[in-house]
Amino acid sequence: MKSSYQLLQVILILLLFGCNQSKNREVKMISTISKEEFGLTPEGKMAELYTLTNGNGMVVNITNYGGIVTKILVPDREGTFADVVLGFDSLAPYLAGHPFFGALVGRYGNRIAKGRFELDGNDYQLPINNGPNSLHGGLKGFDKVIWEVQEVKSDSVVGLELHYTSQDGEEGFPGTLKVTVNYTLTNDNALTIGYKATTDKPTVVNLTNHSYFNLTGLKEDIMGQEVSILADSIVSVDETLIPTGELMAVEGTPFDLRKPTMVKKGIDQDSDPQIKIGGGYDHCWVINRQAPGMIKIATVRDPASGRFMEVFSTEPGVQFYTANFLDGRLKGKGVTYGKRFGLCLETQHFPDSPNQPQFPSTVLRPEQEYHSSTSYRFSIQ
Repeated sequence: MKSSYQLLQVILILLLFGCNQSKNREVKMISTISKEEFGLTPEGKMAELYTLTNGNGMVVNITNYGGIVTKILVPDREGTFADVVLGFDSLAPYLAGHPFFGALVGRYGNRIAKGRFELDGNDYQLPINNGPNSLHGGLKGFDKVIWEVQEVKSDSVVGLELHYTSQDGEEGFPGTLKVTVNYTLTNDNALTIGYKATTDKPTVVNLTNHSYFNLTGLKEDIMGQEVSILADSIVSVDETLIPTGELMAVEGTPFDLRKPTMVKKGIDQDSDPQIKIGGGYDHCWVINRQAPGMIKIATVRDPASGRFMEVFSTEPGVQFYTANFLDGRLKGKGVTYGKRFGLCLETQHFPDSPNQPQFPSTVLRPEQEYHSSTSYRFSIQ
């Protein structure tokens, strides 16, 4: 009898242990969101930092100042988590000036020639802030404003809904533009960004996110990472990185990234005229697309860590930039940000589209609604 009683005790203990383990697994799969103060802007507004965590332990930090993604923690093949985006641990360095680390960019991502465009017979002049051109929305674009934030949460999804109203004439753009951006972190380790906008008069819109990725976990530069972009051509540019109006086939050039290619291999071909102009990669690839919708457009892999990122988007183009203008003067997260220390895959319409009628249009009218979606999905390969 005594042995039977002991056996029964063991069975009960095992059952309880199994139930507890099951409960722990359930807890693990619940996504969380938290908020803390990040610092004051010069206008006296409080910037807040949101921490999104999914059931796998992936973490994304986003501040309502500029909608900036400040951190993305993902594991390597050994299960070790590390940050894979350039940025800072406090608000002050963002306020001091930075090359759009992790920022929401608008109203117009990329360059507009001489900051001028004509729409419906009216001429508009934007601020000149990049050589002779206007870049990323002007002197105070969407990356430098406080966004209103609403938290979004379920057991498997956590996210933020950001809102900003850009007034008519802001940075020279016509129309009052109401913008909504949704950041969503899912349990398949994907950070998805959805953009919506409406206007009360004709304007131009080209929204994107400007995260600088480094899948080594910020251990070294990105020259050894492998990139693929599913595109047969790029937008050819002149010496000021403004489109010439021509699309250049990638076949036989350093821009042929249709198969995974080490970044160093392409950039080292510095005899190529387009590589010389950009000082590396700073060009818009024309995505191979047969129909509208979300499709895979690019991948990045770090062979050493095994970290792998897939990029999906609804956009016709992606600006691939290899941090050609970082020079070591900026430091963050205990790291010096030198040349080639990050890479950007900015999904978007083409540069200077308002002045290039043959390009897909970036015009938004009052009866329309702007939509764009991009997803960055992380795994091990």
